[in-house]
Amino acid sequence: MDDARSPGSSTTADSATEVQDFVSDLMMDPDREQVASEIMVLQSIYGDDAVQLWKASDSSSTHTTSRVGGASGSIRYVVSLSLPSHDDVSIRILVSVPVSYPASSSPQLQLLSRYIGAFGIDSSLFGSILRTFISVSGVQWSPGTVCVFDGLQNVLERCERWYEERLSKGKANGLVREDSLARETTPTDATLQELVEDIVPVELPSGTALPEGVEIVEAEPIVDRKSVFVGRACRISHPSQVPLILDHLMSDRHVARATHPTINAWRCKVGNVLHQDNDDDGESAAGSRLAHLLSILEIDDVLVVVTRWFGGIHLGPDRFKHINHAARNALEAAGFLDLNEEAGKGGKALQKGRKR
Repeated sequence: MDDARSPGSSTTADSATEVQDFVSDLMMDPDREQVASEIMVLQSIYGDDAVQLWKASDSSSTHTTSRVGGASGSIRYVVSLSLPSHDDVSIRILVSVPVSYPASSSPQLQLLSRYIGAFGIDSSLFGSILRTFISVSGVQWSPGTVCVFDGLQNVLERCERWYEERLSKGKANGLVREDSLARETTPTDATLQELVEDIVPVELPSGTALPEGVEIVEAEPIVDRKSVFVGRACRISHPSQVPLILDHLMSDRHVARATHPTINAWRCKVGNVLHQDNDDDGESAAGSRLAHLLSILEIDDVLVVVTRWFGGIHLGPDRFKHINHAARNALEAAGFLDLNEEAGKGGKALQKGRKR
């Protein structure tokens, strides 16, 4: 039993050491000293193991690494917390700290967990957590003050309230995992069936409607050696619309059966704060490439999605070229490139793609 646990213990120790080394580096930079101190405070409150740096894995990451020291870039780390009244229910929160925090910008919190307990999270909860520092019902932030702890506590309270409401209403909808009962009856004898049930994903709702006013434009497909790449783009007005749009696309069976259905990147301004994120959807580094494309094109308030159907022949680096071209074609078809070129000229965008 001890031997079986040692790899996990080693990984945990490595993560804690990595955070400690990173914090030490931050302490050397006067502009990041407050951020470093805040991370140490979070560790002292929640435990050393609760805080981990957010970074991409070598093969199946959904985000690019954001472990950046000094004042050269943003910092992202993950905090794992248990609900106050439900120690067996935990959530994972991504904390994104911009370069200008805490002097002139607030951080951003994002719920990474796809479900809380037995209940799949909804867009309302996801969106409200994104708005933690910009919503009246969230946490008030003042320039020059650190606020991540207050934000995390606010998120914990909202997640616990959300979870208890669903428990009381009995809306498990058949998704309650039977492993809880199995552990109560045989706490020291985990069976293969229990382990399988532990990792069964919560299915996304089918037929999710698009947010009001959102129109997806689909570019012509790119075909190479039987692989097909299709780009789609749409204008968004708030980050909370992103999961709804992706759910809508996944409700299409043809899209859902793709090898990589929703490689995506998005940028959205809320007030003076620019929110952005990307997802590789299993195609390593593809999401970050799309994010870089949006950045160099200086396009905001947009979501771009590329779907790839693998044709059985490996394309090598060409696949990234096609993903970028599919995305750019979608942006052009939706008028984003024309709008950038015609800014200040009163020009009207020409839409060349198919609307959904």
